[in-house]
Amino acid sequence: MARTRLYRDGTLAQENFPVQDISSYVCEPDLTVWLDLCSPTPDDLAMIHEEFGLHELAIEDAGHERQRPKLDRYRDHLFMSAYAVSVDQDSGTLDTRELSVFITPNALITIRNDERFTMDPVVERWDASPDLAKQGVGFLLHGLLDYLVDGHFTAVQELDERIEELEELLFDESHANSQTVQRRTYELRKNLVRLRRVVLPMREVVNSLLRRDLHVVSDPLLPYYQDVYDHVLRATEWTESLRDLVTSVMETHLTVQGNRMNLIMKKVTSWASIIAVPTAVTGFYGQNVPFPGFAAHGGFYTSTALMVVLSLLLYWSFRRKDWI
Repeated sequence: MARTRLYRDGTLAQENFPVQDISSYVCEPDLTVWLDLCSPTPDDLAMIHEEFGLHELAIEDAGHERQRPKLDRYRDHLFMSAYAVSVDQDSGTLDTRELSVFITPNALITIRNDERFTMDPVVERWDASPDLAKQGVGFLLHGLLDYLVDGHFTAVQELDERIEELEELLFDESHANSQTVQRRTYELRKNLVRLRRVVLPMREVVNSLLRRDLHVVSDPLLPYYQDVYDHVLRATEWTESLRDLVTSVMETHLTVQGNRMNLIMKKVTSWASIIAVPTAVTGFYGQNVPFPGFAAHGGFYTSTALMVVLSLLLYWSFRRKDWI
């Protein structure tokens, strides 16, 4: 599956034209071409390698999944690897979708591994800013980066909201909720680790694109790329702070569990002390030797009174010290 666009002097001239016609356009300086391939075959990659003169190592990276977000520089083009992310509303799982991008002086080539990554929102951003289309490939690349970074920011925000929900369960005394906190904390920590691997390298990618010697970002586009870079920094810092916050939640949960265990042990010990009093009295009166009240009703009443009075005295003392 392939999508194509042709801009002439900043105006959309053609769309969805045959891929075979690209070779007749890429040499014209006033034209900008966009080619999008979804789940390309080795023949498709060989075709763009021949048509655009792309480096074989960049083609190899585009054909392999799970690349690190990066920007590689070759003699006459750039290769960028990036990820779009989203958080599943039901399970809270972080979903990542890889994208490979070739950046040439007058062409932008995007390669998607599957249809989970859709280019429609990116195309809508391009169409919403026709006044910047004259900036060529830099304009197309900005719309793509802006969409990716906004997705990172949205994912961080959703994870932050889930952490806030988790914090409300910290001091719930239900045992089931305690297990829920442990499970959600682990899942959030795992999602944040995955998100950090995607967001953190983007800082270097966008910063490299701002270099003057790459000739990708023109002066009119510079403020827009700086805005994207600012969003990347904010998403990175927010992700780092959330990782620290999840660690704090885990430590707080363990502390709360420890305090609850100490409280339970205190109560068990207090009740054991109260129960020890009747045990001691009945043990004393169970001796097989004569004592005052032996074999008489008075001994029974005395022992019963001692058990009740001493137990109530201990209960009142422990209650006063908040041990029960």
